[in-house]
Amino acid sequence: MNIRKRYLVLFLFIAIALGAVGTYVGLAFFADGTSSNGNIASLDQDLLTELADQQETIEENMGKMSKVVDAFSIIQENYVEDVEDTQLIEGAIQGMLQSLDDPYSVYMDQETMEQFNEQIESSFEGIGAEVSMTEGNVTIVAPIKDSPAEKAGLKPNDQILSVDGESVEGLDLYEAVNKIRGEKGSQVVLEIRRPGVDDLLEVELTRDAIPLETVYVDTREENGKLIGIIELTSFSENTASDFENGLADLEEQGIDGLVIDVRGNPGGLLPSVQEILSNFVPEDSPYLQIEDPSGKKTRYFSDISSAKEYPIVTLINEGSASASEILAASLNEALDYDIVGETSFGKGTVQQTVSMGDGSTIKITRMRWLTPEGNSIHEVGVEPTIEQKMPDYYYTNPVQVDESLTFNESDDKIENVQIMLEGLGYEPGRTDGYFNEETQAAVEAFQQDQELNVTGEVDEKTAEVLQTTIIEKIRNNEDDYQLEKAIDTLTE
Repeated sequence: MNIRKRYLVLFLFIAIALGAVGTYVGLAFFADGTSSNGNIASLDQDLLTELADQQETIEENMGKMSKVVDAFSIIQENYVEDVEDTQLIEGAIQGMLQSLDDPYSVYMDQETMEQFNEQIESSFEGIGAEVSMTEGNVTIVAPIKDSPAEKAGLKPNDQILSVDGESVEGLDLYEAVNKIRGEKGSQVVLEIRRPGVDDLLEVELTRDAIPLETVYVDTREENGKLIGIIELTSFSENTASDFENGLADLEEQGIDGLVIDVRGNPGGLLPSVQEILSNFVPEDSPYLQIEDPSGKKTRYFSDISSAKEYPIVTLINEGSASASEILAASLNEALDYDIVGETSFGKGTVQQTVSMGDGSTIKITRMRWLTPEGNSIHEVGVEPTIEQKMPDYYYTNPVQVDESLTFNESDDKIENVQIMLEGLGYEPGRTDGYFNEETQAAVEAFQQDQELNVTGEVDEKTAEVLQTTIIEKIRNNEDDYQLEKAIDTLTE
């Protein structure tokens, strides 16, 4: 191997390593540690000491990378075509992160970061869904409230296979997101694989401005008691202060109980949920634990002396992730408050971003958050203390028909249609997928009410209107069994 070439390669890798360390230290003084998916972890003195130690031992680490350097030189000197140094280095970094088998630790090269930064202002225009990379698939964590994704009926754990006919296989998360995003008013067609559904789904969405409001406050009076309801759609910079303002208003009204609704909330900023928890969990109990890479656990406490005088229930579902899970688990373990709904998503890690000094960035899982009692929910989720499902029609899937569904046929799609019809107040007679006479009569009644061609068959137009009508009913929170259960729990 050419000695001079070897030293050049070593210099390139050392420059990258030193750049990363220097920027980490800079972040401790000049930034808040915000990651690209919203999670935050403050850089403390222990981390600064650790990074200094890493810099002191960098020569030793480079010795361990001699195999990488050898591979670099072998490819440069022997590959049939010319290869840029930066291409190989970028590939090496991506390979190291991919080897972690962690969907939340990723590398964004300079070009990707430039696109990402350019889109920060316009990132509030798109389909409105939090996504992650799960087992190599671009996966929806949760659609955002009132977004095109929610209106189109996208659900947690839906996998996006293609965008406008172009496969996203092999793309990293940010490359895929760049394809999905777009200007308000533009259309995009997503091919979706939904767990438990045999057929792939094709969903057409019109991109829109994504709502920035994250806190919605309401009240309900049941059995002579006033119940406050605060819905949190994500945890952003203003969420904690908006929550506290909403809570103060509810307390002035004299609420007898509180429902905190984090269903479909994909998470966000860690300090935001910490601020919210500090309003409820007294100082004698931690509201959260953070475990660093060495296994050291730090417990976090509030400075309030007592809990609220009224009871609290948290609402969760499979779209509740990260900071939402922290909130529900902490209130349950620290104060024994009930959790109503369904098992949550299961993200119990905290990420930090590290600039590499050349415009590229590594986002790496740095810590684990644990419940007040030290339990991890990562890849497990938070289980409700009171399990409550929604009506069956909440779980139906889009009915996409090539040929009309007709009398005397049996099909999973027909079962979906029957459940939708029943949810809309029609009477299909059965919901097992057999298209009987009662189902035909229910289809005819629906078609007549919707001013469609009355045929008693489910053609493409009928299926489309049926799906739109069901989604609208869901978005209007009709038949919200989970909320009703939460309120019943507080008013019994």
